[in-house]
Amino acid sequence: MALSAFPVAGSAQSPGYTITKRYEIGGDGGWDYLAFDTASHRLFITRGTHVQVVNPDNGTVIGDIPNTPHVHGVALAPELGRGFITAAGDTAIHIFDLKTLQPIATVKADPDDDAILYDPSMKYVVSMNGDAHSATVVDAAAGKLVGTVPLPGGPEFAVSDNRGTVYANIEDKSLLVVIDLKSMKVTRQWSLAPCEKPSGLAIDRVHHRLFSGCRSKVMAISDADAGKVIGTVPIGDHVDADRYDPGTGLAFASNGDGTLTVVHEDSPSRFTVLGNVKTELGARTMAIDYKTHTIYLVTAKLAPAVGNDRPRPVPGSFVLLVAEKK
Repeated sequence: MALSAFPVAGSAQSPGYTITKRYEIGGDGGWDYLAFDTASHRLFITRGTHVQVVNPDNGTVIGDIPNTPHVHGVALAPELGRGFITAAGDTAIHIFDLKTLQPIATVKADPDDDAILYDPSMKYVVSMNGDAHSATVVDAAAGKLVGTVPLPGGPEFAVSDNRGTVYANIEDKSLLVVIDLKSMKVTRQWSLAPCEKPSGLAIDRVHHRLFSGCRSKVMAISDADAGKVIGTVPIGDHVDADRYDPGTGLAFASNGDGTLTVVHEDSPSRFTVLGNVKTELGARTMAIDYKTHTIYLVTAKLAPAVGNDRPRPVPGSFVLLVAEKK
């Protein structure tokens, strides 16, 4: 199939989601990735030096995991009763008890450990280490380092097929790489052109499709089996996270410009942009409750940027946004 731009929906369609609730959480500092624990109905939000655990039904903070400097991501292994946090400030993966939130152990990673995932078939946790151009692999049950996989550039987000294969966006090279967890090697890679600076990544495990959110304001959709981009759709600016909901056939891109792009998988070879949900400026990361199809996003009021610095969140203004199907 030749590379193409997939269609954008006409005015008769809508994104099908709207922001229904806004909870003030407060606190200081920034944020990064979110993770939703379906079994316990809790939302994990990374907050600079700690992880907040929130009741998504009312925005109440019900727990806190401290001492995770420059925290980035959270991965959950419910069958092991464990969670895993990447903290670039101490170059470590922090392991905690899912029930009590108490620390269990730490495992050293490579510099700039950022996104993190769990592969249930191998029972491995994998962190993407941006500055080090590598992936750290940890035995989740034993809490021990398995090894390190060199990568051809700086990785951003990654996903697993839950069968021992990990796919990762290489941000500085606009590549998508395939990591085989059994051999601990990169086995394939392909260009994401015309995508530039890929960030968020999502997967349709049934149809073997990958959704790369790109800072060039497109979502590049890849055929994981063929190892190539099969088309693109337009998204908002400054995307950071992508998600795919198999229950609805919808892919999402959360964009820092205050939009949530909604894309429908009409078939494995056809994707339609249904529209953009208005969120709030800075709401660039998200999590999904796959039971209810509810989407959670976070942001804060942002002070004007100074020089080349990023805009800083105004203390006390941090909020949780809830997007629900109409």
